[in-house]
Amino acid sequence: MRSLRQRAIVGGLLWAGLIIAIGGVALFYYFDALSLHRFDTALRDRYLQVVAALGNSGGDADAMEGLLTDPAYQRTYSGRYWQVIASDGEAIASRSLFDTLLDHPQVDTIDPDYWNGPGPEGHLRGIASMVQLDDGTAWTVAVAESLDSLDAERSQIRQSLLTTFAFIGALGVAGAMLQMSAVIRPLNKLRKDVAHRWDSNDTLDPADYPDEVAPLVTDINTLLHRNREIVERGRRQAADLAHALRTPTAILRNELDALTSQGIELDRAHEALDRVDAQLQRSLARIRAENTGATTKTQTRLSKSVDRLARLFRSMPNAKDKSLKVDLSDRIHIPMDAQDLEEILGNTLENAFKWARKAVRVIGGESPDDIWFAIEDDGPGIPEESRREALRSGGRLDTSMPGTGLGLAIAADLMHAYGGRIALSQSEDLGGLRVTFSVPARRGLGASETE
Repeated sequence: MRSLRQRAIVGGLLWAGLIIAIGGVALFYYFDALSLHRFDTALRDRYLQVVAALGNSGGDADAMEGLLTDPAYQRTYSGRYWQVIASDGEAIASRSLFDTLLDHPQVDTIDPDYWNGPGPEGHLRGIASMVQLDDGTAWTVAVAESLDSLDAERSQIRQSLLTTFAFIGALGVAGAMLQMSAVIRPLNKLRKDVAHRWDSNDTLDPADYPDEVAPLVTDINTLLHRNREIVERGRRQAADLAHALRTPTAILRNELDALTSQGIELDRAHEALDRVDAQLQRSLARIRAENTGATTKTQTRLSKSVDRLARLFRSMPNAKDKSLKVDLSDRIHIPMDAQDLEEILGNTLENAFKWARKAVRVIGGESPDDIWFAIEDDGPGIPEESRREALRSGGRLDTSMPGTGLGLAIAADLMHAYGGRIALSQSEDLGGLRVTFSVPARRGLGASETE
């Protein structure tokens, strides 16, 4: 997971989920214990009422019923019960017990003790103890109530807690996302500002960013300044080298032409000089592109460059019997320097016209991720197993045609500098070679790949 936003949100959600889970379990146990305590307190109060009624009535059943007026004691199997049992076995019980008695553990102490056990309908929780009246008689007093009411109260509390925690969790997630957006916003601003400042040759102001980001901004300013110096130095060196080499090679070519005019056979020398010129052209193009490609934000209209080269190639002698069809939208702009783009187009069109029988076509399009164009012909094409060799420097697959074998290699170098790709395939419509170029629509200092 590379996104800081995703890391922060996922980490926050996991931590919040853990805290909510621990807090929820703790609260569940707390409220369960609280409910049981309230249940036992009410049970003990009713127990004391029965003890008081027993003492006031002296063990008279009718008198006790008159003193214990809770309607639940009068309704059969209502879930609320009492009973007293004398030492001689005489039992007095609430009408709610009907024809049964409470099955509680044997008690032989005056301290009330809680117990759980079966009842007439469902499980009961009760309290029982030994009680001795002033007349010396001893009674076992027991009061019980169905656990259904306790379970219902606990269920209601748990449902309320779940609803509350769900609401709190939703608020927490929304708050975490808003907080992360606020925290990440300076970094997003920094990313956009770096791209803009590169083109405008400005520096970033550390005061525009939070204290935690300000040192990074200062370092980026230093890197931008150094990169601009490196780019400018590379451009100057490439221009100086091109100027320094152009004159000597021109002199050599003139000398060879003069000797050839005297009848001296110098084809191999001309071919060698052509390859030297091509290698110099490739090296200089690579230097220029490496110092321009991934750092430029220039947009070149593709159809304009293609139309300019199309007029040139249509006027060439070997293209009179060959057609060139261009199918491009005027809206397509490709993020490349115009000189580099036209060098790619020129080298590829030259190869296409060299090998085409009758037709050459240029097409292109765009998507949210990349911009592409392709040049295809109706020539013999290149077998799949030989396509990688064709992109290699000097990889000439057929020496019967004039040339250096560097056209596609130069195009591949230039595409590499712009983070783009070049792919060789067979044209479905024309049957010959199809060379497809694609450049990322959005990129920073991206890497490239060649197919």
